[in-house]
Amino acid sequence: MGDPLVLVTGGAGFIGSYTVDRLLTRGYRVRVLDNLQPRVHPRGKPPWVPPDVEFIKGDVANRDDLSRALQGADYVQHLAAYQDYLPEFSLFVHTNAESAALLFELIVSDPRRYPVRKIVFASSQSVCGEGRYFCPACAGGGACPTIHHQLSRPSLVRELPSDAIRIPGPRPLDQLQRGDWEVRCPVCGRAMDPILIDETTCSPGTAYGVTKYAIELLADRLGRRYGIPTGCMRYTYVQGPRNSFYNAYSGIARRFALRLLSGLPPQVYEDGLQLRDYVNVRDVARANVLVMEEPAADFGVFNVGGGRAITVLEFAELMLREFRSSLEPDVPGEFRLGDTRHTVSDISALQALGWAPEIPVEQNVVEYAAWMREQDSTPEYLEEAERVMREQGVVRRAAVSAHG
Repeated sequence: MGDPLVLVTGGAGFIGSYTVDRLLTRGYRVRVLDNLQPRVHPRGKPPWVPPDVEFIKGDVANRDDLSRALQGADYVQHLAAYQDYLPEFSLFVHTNAESAALLFELIVSDPRRYPVRKIVFASSQSVCGEGRYFCPACAGGGACPTIHHQLSRPSLVRELPSDAIRIPGPRPLDQLQRGDWEVRCPVCGRAMDPILIDETTCSPGTAYGVTKYAIELLADRLGRRYGIPTGCMRYTYVQGPRNSFYNAYSGIARRFALRLLSGLPPQVYEDGLQLRDYVNVRDVARANVLVMEEPAADFGVFNVGGGRAITVLEFAELMLREFRSSLEPDVPGEFRLGDTRHTVSDISALQALGWAPEIPVEQNVVEYAAWMREQDSTPEYLEEAERVMREQGVVRRAAVSAHG
């Protein structure tokens, strides 16, 4: 029989490859299924896929490919996903939601051939949309503790008046076009204060977020019905080496690093005061494996964040210092459709299992910058992604900038 076999879908990718590394150090046998999507892997299988790992090139939403990869697997880390800022909505559903349903379909059809004991699914903080906010005006002027205080004591949120807590929808396009970036109360129209996002918050505002919520529902309903334990991981902003710089979805570190390597300032969307929660990919890999191994995590949904909030402008300053640049952040008043204003997670549920983030955002920046300097990167990757997003209307410029 040997050591348990874990199938990692998307195992050549960013989070997947670090999860593979973690599994190997824990003594598991690992099989990878990855389609090497050209926008992520234009040069084929990356060098970090270990030679002693069984590698299958295939599509997670293809029945034959998934069936072949799933045979004999004891566990599944289902991390493969289609993610981009392009409006390819049907592809999000096909790759993300259908593949999750197909996993259950195969396992239920022949449990002996597919003896899966547990599935860990990659979800996303995008399930929460704009997250949770507190309206001081509707609370009669009551003060809201800062996010930093909430992170040190999440119970503070439970002490706020519940009738002044809001789960807003996406900010209206006409508001963004006016340069009004704040999330406003749907009752009184006043700007609201962000509060920590817990796992009960579900209000996806994008097609990608909808598919991740669909995965969570499938994991819970089908998993419980057929006795297949599951765990769903809501990642915030994951950072670290191996994060592909070829596609636009790869994130803020990619955008800023490519610009700085080209002698350009980091360009910030909105006003740069958005709060973000950055987590290192190795901390994410630890969380993935912990939830797979821990029975107390069965059928749970877990936020995976860095436990710290910083603004986009603060992150830009970290990048500027690391690249020893004297440039200043560029804030042209542009915005990206689908972006949230503030995203900071309550990670106390995962902490209760014994996990905690260990790698600070400063080290994220150092590691990513060192990795980028080793790559054969060119500004064309940045320019092409930005051009496509503008042509598709994903990135737009506000007419004016308003505050308050």
